[in-house]
Amino acid sequence: MKRKSIFVVGADAPNMERLRRLPQAKECDFLAALELDEIRGVESFDVPALTEKAASRMAEHHGSVDGVVAFYDFPASTILPILVDRFALPGPRLESVLKCEHKYWGRLEQLEVAPDHVPQFRAFDPCAVHRRGDMPLSPPFWIKPVKSFRSYLGFLVNDERDFRAYSDEICRHVDYIIAPFREMLRAHHMPAEIADMDETCLAESLISGAQCTLEGYVYQGEVVLYGIVDSVRAADRSSFSRYQYPSSLPQTVQHRMANITRRVIERIALDNACFDIEYFWDQATDNIWLLEINPRLSQSHGEIFELVHGVSHQTHMVDIALGRKPQPLPNDGPYEMAANCHLRAFEDSRVQRVPDKDELRRISERIPGVTVRLYVEQGQTLSELENQDSYSFEVGSIFVGGRDELDILEKYDSALEQLGLELAPLRSDALAPEGTPVTGH
Repeated sequence: MKRKSIFVVGADAPNMERLRRLPQAKECDFLAALELDEIRGVESFDVPALTEKAASRMAEHHGSVDGVVAFYDFPASTILPILVDRFALPGPRLESVLKCEHKYWGRLEQLEVAPDHVPQFRAFDPCAVHRRGDMPLSPPFWIKPVKSFRSYLGFLVNDERDFRAYSDEICRHVDYIIAPFREMLRAHHMPAEIADMDETCLAESLISGAQCTLEGYVYQGEVVLYGIVDSVRAADRSSFSRYQYPSSLPQTVQHRMANITRRVIERIALDNACFDIEYFWDQATDNIWLLEINPRLSQSHGEIFELVHGVSHQTHMVDIALGRKPQPLPNDGPYEMAANCHLRAFEDSRVQRVPDKDELRRISERIPGVTVRLYVEQGQTLSELENQDSYSFEVGSIFVGGRDELDILEKYDSALEQLGLELAPLRSDALAPEGTPVTGH
């Protein structure tokens, strides 16, 4: 049987290894259209050049080109539909993807079909704050660029002083993503009121409650939802502590989220694509708030789906890329529950010691269901890490499978005790006054 070739925009070792464990690996080869280091940690994003580089690699391949996938945010998620169109492959249309990617455009679309689930929002220009002065909303509220990822340049505003200080910070750095994103909107003839808008940021009223991510896909117009992952935050902090699956939310709440999702996905006409959509459920008011839609699956959830189902949800992504209707996830995993626990520091620090691969392997051998992945190197300062959120530094992850939440947290604590990762705080360089470096849950 002739093997099929699936190209990956943003290929990295952990995800490529996971793809090669999929059932489809028996018939498919997974090849890099772009490596992850070509789209992360770069000085600037030249999206047309990256697109041409990916297209050339696909065109020069000695064999068939059967599909293209991406599981990272901009620019991978926006290059994918361009390649889909150029090579006549199954996949989403660019405009529907951009309606998800552009936070303001996305809010306008959501408002049409789910007005009770969208917070107050206003677009504004952070570089014009000192000329105009007025805050877009009454504090407290969040401000963020209309295009970002990993909560980069997102800030909680409590008063006018915050608003001016954070607007200045955003103004200094916002063009890193916004400028190439805006060029892309214009180059592909998106509506002028979106592509040419002066405002580069969004202010949104506070929403809160139990946060989760609903994972799904659309195949030939049919919206299918297959899992909900809880996003657990660190106590009294803005940053995530862990992603935990399956969700503990009441079934009635999950069904309501599913109904909202179908309306919104149909409104933006996303098709032949995976997606994840983030929600808050406010237990006090019983209201559901839609946070954002990503036109791709969350690769951060791949390992926890694998621990529970025996296969990553990337199996759906590959089927969609091949033009096939995905099959339901099996229940062949070794664990009832799984989590991606984030290792975070809340002050800038220097990395004093990083455990080697043998030490990490021994932790996995001692604690069944545990895998540790670190994102830092010895001697590095955390402020050198790219595209972190505004309140913490993510230094690694501990993936844990267990019987239940208690079992997961006990395994996490045990792994943390054995880890041997050492950070020396640079207190005078603290990023934000949220506290001292911590890594617990």
